[in-house]
Amino acid sequence: MDLTAHELPTLPALEPEWQRAVRADRRLLADIHHAVGGPFHVVHPPRFAANLAAFQDVLTRSGVRGRVYYGKKANKAGCWLAVAADLDAGVDVASEPELVHALAHGVRGRDIGVTGAAKTDALLRLAARHDCVVAVDALDELERAGEIARSAGRLRILLRVLPPAAPHSRFGAAASDLARAVDRCAELREHLELTGFSFHLDGYEAEPRGELAHDLIELCTRTRERGLPVSAISIGGGFACRYVRDEDWAAFTRDQHDAWFHTGRRFDKFYPYAQQPTGAAMLEAVLNVRRWGRTLADRLRAADIDLFLEPGRALLIDSGFTVFPVLGFKQNAEYGITTAHGLSMSVSEQWKGSEFLPDPILIPRATDPDPRPVASCVGGASCMEYDILTWRKVVLPQRPRPGDLLLYPNTAGYQMDKNESEFHQLPLPPKIVVTGVAHRWQWRLDR
Repeated sequence: MDLTAHELPTLPALEPEWQRAVRADRRLLADIHHAVGGPFHVVHPPRFAANLAAFQDVLTRSGVRGRVYYGKKANKAGCWLAVAADLDAGVDVASEPELVHALAHGVRGRDIGVTGAAKTDALLRLAARHDCVVAVDALDELERAGEIARSAGRLRILLRVLPPAAPHSRFGAAASDLARAVDRCAELREHLELTGFSFHLDGYEAEPRGELAHDLIELCTRTRERGLPVSAISIGGGFACRYVRDEDWAAFTRDQHDAWFHTGRRFDKFYPYAQQPTGAAMLEAVLNVRRWGRTLADRLRAADIDLFLEPGRALLIDSGFTVFPVLGFKQNAEYGITTAHGLSMSVSEQWKGSEFLPDPILIPRATDPDPRPVASCVGGASCMEYDILTWRKVVLPQRPRPGDLLLYPNTAGYQMDKNESEFHQLPLPPKIVVTGVAHRWQWRLDR
């Protein structure tokens, strides 16, 4: 089945105003490309700050005490950490380098949460020294934490709960282990401070998060009866985001066809690029989940319990994009193949057996006097057949030429560096921080 450019679907990204302004300034992007010499990421901290403030505002308006912890694994740039520190937010980390990076950018130890699977002794010791709060995942980790706290200092912990709806998850303690863990916390209270309980759910629905949070409030109440003054629950991350318009996403998912993709490539699933509620509105929906006629927010206030949350992608949405220089284009049957300077590891969905679907945007170095739309997939610069940035045959306004730039919108959340690699000894794309000052754009390398 051969399709022309006019017959292929489009998924134009929803672009924030700052991104439209930056990409309209072709001299700015050309100058950055000239300085960098290859692909690069552009990040914009003010948008991250606005996203973070929106989450904090929901807590304030709901009268719920709590803390937003930025899920650092979603993007390695340091600029987000400085914003989190300035806005009195927390940072969620899972390794020693991540913890040290957060401290180096001004985040206080008491505002750092340590999650992930079983932590190393060194990470637990560092967390104790800096008064971080640690999500403990299993009984053996609890024992190690207690032993380390004897010399490193009292350690604040959350006990991570295995979600009943995900009994085979490798994260969280089942009911029997959880009861034993609470017993041990009572025995080790001199060294371990049981702050509360935590969970993380897959998917992007508000109702299951609210329901499980209600359960944790009851767990806190029972634990307090043991003389352990628990005061917080964490509902993790997984806050939904929107990348494209509802109607475009509905048409794409309804009509999806193998012929839209290079070599007829098939994918089992895609991220839901249009969904609702999203971001801070989803937090509001979680707080409005009811049990016994009372909202979660009502019960948190009544029980005097803080709410912790760990959004990553939802704080980074609309905060960055990625630029790949075009190296060449060749026509292959009814569609073309654009080769970009860079690797598909810098757009991570491709290396998770999926596809990053929002349309890339061609920024030509020169306008074609007779522009004609072309269909093209996009390949990386490596010698691997599967090094493909975009398997979908996307519609570009004119034939790409060497020196043009191909912009992938909205890549700050997980896309930029989750699966980065220096394959072929190619340098990793640097992150360029852009800010608007006095009606012009300034840029610098992220530290």
